[in-house]
Amino acid sequence: MPLKLIKRGEIWYIRGTVAGQRVYESTRIGDKRQAEILRARREAEIIERRAYGKAVTYTFAEAALAYMESGGEGKYLARIIKHFGPRWRLVDTDNDAVSRAAAALYPDAGPATINRQLITPISAVYRLAAEDGKVPDRRFRRRKEPRTRLRWLTPEEVEALLAACDRRLLPIVAFLLGTGCRTGEALGLTVQHLHLDTCEAYVGVTKNGDGKMVQYPGRTRRIMVASGLPEAGAVFRTPKGKPYRLTNSSGSRLGGQIKGAFDKARDAAGLGEDVTPHTLRHTFATWHYAVNRDLILLMERGGWRKPDMAIGYTKLAPADLPRRLFEHGWDFRANYVHDAALPDDFGKKIKIMREA
Repeated sequence: MPLKLIKRGEIWYIRGTVAGQRVYESTRIGDKRQAEILRARREAEIIERRAYGKAVTYTFAEAALAYMESGGEGKYLARIIKHFGPRWRLVDTDNDAVSRAAAALYPDAGPATINRQLITPISAVYRLAAEDGKVPDRRFRRRKEPRTRLRWLTPEEVEALLAACDRRLLPIVAFLLGTGCRTGEALGLTVQHLHLDTCEAYVGVTKNGDGKMVQYPGRTRRIMVASGLPEAGAVFRTPKGKPYRLTNSSGSRLGGQIKGAFDKARDAAGLGEDVTPHTLRHTFATWHYAVNRDLILLMERGGWRKPDMAIGYTKLAPADLPRRLFEHGWDFRANYVHDAALPDDFGKKIKIMREA
């Protein structure tokens, strides 16, 4: 018996039993002609699945929903589902289909972005369906990524960069160097979460969604204080004195606002185009590890969840790097207690204890 349309308020619903399956679901539309198209399509889908089995007719949208309901990450799946459409079969999702999706969704993206935002989620959805026996196992071809950048800045290069920064950019660069934060994380910092007395800051806007408490050297503090800080609201402001607008998830930005000013300072400092704001995160990791040789501490300070991620940011550095950093005022020692966090008579008390 064919499915029927019934109206509830302004919305048409599909109701009935076909091929032994009972159906009662909303079309979410009020136009009867469009609702009839959905009814006929739904009926044909049920009959097709009864005839050929779920393995052949299982859709990517269904598989993605099952994946997310099992606890899988759905951050990038909405765009993929929209691209394929609600009736795209999972068994038709092969390397050619993925290549077409990459051209449509990420025409200007690099291999790393395509791997992370397209191939990885598709592979995860397909793998779960294969484990459940709904489709045969399949492997998706990942894009070849260029070798990890080896660029980090020496203390001398940083001095040239800082000297070339304008008043707006200088405290931002100092904060990025001192904490290893991503640009978007720094631009979201507020005054209430900036603790100058202890050289710490709580960063709530992070890539992985978890807030973190970061610590920065005394030189970062001095540069920020000398640059002038607002009394409330966002710590870092645009040239017009307004907070930076943070977006992302296709709205992009999250750090791109300082690119023009950074590139200008970089060029004035005589540094190459391979130096970007993100290079400062590599620099922080390299500096911090060179001083402390403590991977766990680096992961905690930099906000890396996995050791291999932190190691990827840490570059080979010469043995004299800690000395050169200290000479330029960058003290990353783990057990260093900043003067600003000590009472005025702390030094006197220590002297008395030592003499006792």
